[in-house]
Amino acid sequence: MAFIPGLELSRRFYWEAVRPVLERSWPGLAHAAALIGAGSETLGFDDEMSTDHGWGPRVQLLLRPEDWETQAEDIDAALCDGLPHSFLGYPTNFSRPNLDDNGVQLLEATESGPVNHRVETQTIGGFFCGYLNFDVSREIGTADWLTFPQQKLRTITAGGIFHDGIGLESVRARFRWYPPDVWRYLLAAGWARIGQEEHLMGRAGLVGDELGSGLIGARLVRDVMRLCFLMERQYAPYAKWFGSAFAQLESAAGLTDMLVAVQRADSWQERDRWLGEAYRFAASRHNRLGLTELMPERPIPFFGRPFRVMALHGFADALLRSVRDSEVAQLAERRQIGSIDQFSDSTDLLEAAELRPALRTLYG
Repeated sequence: MAFIPGLELSRRFYWEAVRPVLERSWPGLAHAAALIGAGSETLGFDDEMSTDHGWGPRVQLLLRPEDWETQAEDIDAALCDGLPHSFLGYPTNFSRPNLDDNGVQLLEATESGPVNHRVETQTIGGFFCGYLNFDVSREIGTADWLTFPQQKLRTITAGGIFHDGIGLESVRARFRWYPPDVWRYLLAAGWARIGQEEHLMGRAGLVGDELGSGLIGARLVRDVMRLCFLMERQYAPYAKWFGSAFAQLESAAGLTDMLVAVQRADSWQERDRWLGEAYRFAASRHNRLGLTELMPERPIPFFGRPFRVMALHGFADALLRSVRDSEVAQLAERRQIGSIDQFSDSTDLLEAAELRPALRTLYG
């Protein structure tokens, strides 16, 4: 059978299989139907290989709190009995969660009896509380923005909403992008990260450590790419789809060949050359944003040493001088650790929503 992207499969599953069950027993029930949150399909990057775990005809059914309390169990039972055993060639029945493998569920064909479906019935508040550990009834604070992983924000804002009778889109829209001064702070932290290591690539190479020089060069490539996501107001996904999402940015056309050349370089001098070109590109993109005075677009030697650098021009400081929000301005007076994504790439930390209250104290 031909592969169907998961987001399209979910949309059709809702309208052609789930919605008729609801209309038979709960006509006019106020609800939203969506596919947001975890899963490559919410990003649009799923393919045939994705179908081997956690993928299939599934949808989130979001209800008002009072309806969820009184109707959720009955809706679940009606779907178990009323859904077809397959949809567009895929089983609608899933295995029980594998507790030894992060609760993964697999497609499991069956021809009779109730189906163990993946129509997840919850409330809007319940979803955001579980996924981000955030109460959507309150305002999103600066410390919240800085502790929401971009990979999660992207899966919320990039997924699909197929029907919305209870205001899911208006809640999701609150997470569309950072407030202006939080954005400036993150851009500053991105430039600060480059400034921390841009001179070290050549220094390692100068003493014959090409392995170390290459490693630092690769880190700088990632930091330049992250900066481009921020400059284009796009959340970056997690590592598996980071390069694929970067390829969709406007910056990719002019920058990709340079970054590939950095990673393929045989010497630190060649690496330095291509990183210098990448820095020029990033500086030009920065100036196009109009957030600061025009900044230099030519790399300079690092205090007379033969290593070309760009962040030393003071991009981070210029961005922080433009901050007006008092809470962000207080953070700007401290070390610019940036957001959770900028100071850690630990999957366990990024995925652990329960740790977010502790992480917020870093910005207190």
